Amino acid sequence: MSSARRIVFLMDPIEDIKPHKDSTLAMMLAAQARDWQVHYATLDKIYMDNGTVRAEVTQATVFDDQQHWYSDQRTCDIALGEIDIIMMRKDPPFDSEYLYCCHLLEFARRAGAVVVNHPEALCNINEKLLIGLFPEYCTPTLVTRQTQAIRSFLDTHEDAILKPLDGMGGASIFRLRKNDSNVGVILETMSQNSQRLMVQRYLPDIKQGDKRILLINGQAVDYALARIPTEGENRGNLAAGGRGEARPLTQRDREIAAAVGPELVRRGVIFAGLDVIGDYLTEVNVTSPTCIRELDAQCNLDIAGDLLDAIDTQYFSANH
Repeated sequence: MSSARRIVFLMDPIEDIKPHKDSTLAMMLAAQARDWQVHYATLDKIYMDNGTVRAEVTQATVFDDQQHWYSDQRTCDIALGEIDIIMMRKDPPFDSEYLYCCHLLEFARRAGAVVVNHPEALCNINEKLLIGLFPEYCTPTLVTRQTQAIRSFLDTHEDAILKPLDGMGGASIFRLRKNDSNVGVILETMSQNSQRLMVQRYLPDIKQGDKRILLINGQAVDYALARIPTEGENRGNLAAGGRGEARPLTQRDREIAAAVGPELVRRGVIFAGLDVIGDYLTEVNVTSPTCIRELDAQCNLDIAGDLLDAIDTQYFSANH
């Protein structure tokens, strides 16, 4: 196995995570199991000093314990280019702070750190828009600021899902039906900030679950987590109350993963999560894909360990 490495997780406050379902904690536990030095920091701790990107990071011991999942060891200020691996695991929204930190991480990458996922990929990939590269695998989709265009789409398809381009966890997702009297107020509310919206034809297969397929270096994990909506709900997201059920990948799932995987690898995306409803790709998650812990528990996997091994082999192998 590899020599000890120093790894920094850039994340939301560690004290606020849900340890039983947090994929970043799974990665931290996997790194610690390899005797790597585990550090974490929030984005506000990153700064640039005379061209060197630095951060105040905290070394931690982590535990698979829902009551006590971390213990701080020491905090230090360090040049991030001296770190072996930086895992960008801050949850969306993808706002200006996130973007600026990705710009800073590019300096750290150029100084020698491995950044996962590649900062340029994080800057340039919109998790909803990327599906536009693979229309043959998608349900009819429209991205627009024009409410009349959305109404025309609804006239054609009669049943649709409306969502903002920068959301996560099922936030601000609406189901629109052609003759619903609430369509006007929904469009008015969603478009009040002049933001672009995505509209997709409604897929009845959501009742069987919104599948999350995890990719490591373009290769799909053999099981997907179907996030099944609660009764009367259109969203399968676990954050919206959905129930997670592991399922083997279907042939169609594998076809989608095989189509998308090479493009992600080309862009430097080592870890991604595809969202698939029925036979259709709906999103490509690259910022902080989740569902590791649920799949590990149900299928006896070690996805975080496989991810760290892939990073270690790709970037630190003697043959690299």
